[in-house]
Amino acid sequence: MQNRQGAAASLKKVAAIIQADLCKLRHDPIELFMRMIQPAMWLLLFGTAMNHINPIHVQSGSYLDFIAPGVLAQSVLFVAIFYGIALIWERDSGILYKLLVTPAPRSCLVIGRALGAGIRSLCQMTMIYLLSLLLGIHLNLDPVSIGCVALMVMIVAAIFSTFSLIVASIVKKRERFMGIGQLLTMPFFFASNALYPIDSMPAWIHTLSRVNPLTYQVDALRALMIQGETAHFGLAFDFGVSLLIFLVLASIATKLYPRILY
Repeated sequence: MQNRQGAAASLKKVAAIIQADLCKLRHDPIELFMRMIQPAMWLLLFGTAMNHINPIHVQSGSYLDFIAPGVLAQSVLFVAIFYGIALIWERDSGILYKLLVTPAPRSCLVIGRALGAGIRSLCQMTMIYLLSLLLGIHLNLDPVSIGCVALMVMIVAAIFSTFSLIVASIVKKRERFMGIGQLLTMPFFFASNALYPIDSMPAWIHTLSRVNPLTYQVDALRALMIQGETAHFGLAFDFGVSLLIFLVLASIATKLYPRILY
């Protein structure tokens, strides 16, 4: 009985953190617009141009079909990797200390922020789906598949926002955090299968892609979003690896969180 009550209390605390995070987005429509316009530019400009040139051979469909899931994962990555700057701002402004003195465990703060980032990322998913329909991309519109895509998108956001929280817990200055974020986004993105098939990569990039979490997330998104596509590694493996990475990062972030008090 006590365990159930404790779990219910923890869920309420996580929900409160999520609600506070989403309130920021609701009161800042410009951020919402920027989140949705970035993936649109990638598909409209880069995707359309590359589809016309057709320099990369894909097994089935067009290059636009191939790149749409990668653009979705990339747009979530680019936003989530800078999520931790809010932690630095909250520490500098004193808001963070008010959160830390509440009864909420550090794990609830981390998980709440991760889930908040995941829910935020659904607006990017919506934009990609709408734009993909306009561009004639062969989407799989099965409700179960769309639900699984939403789940994976939330996992992508949770992973990289939690990773961002770890960096923000170590780095104290916003300028240094921004530099590290910009340094990390390109390797994550380009050393994955977002823009080109794994089989076409040079050996050393192929090796990097195997330890890159984004590779498995794009693999699952491509199989779920596009008609006729299958997961290179298997959907169960892609989801399993992604969830394991999130749990590891959430554990590390929870341990590092108290250090920002000192």
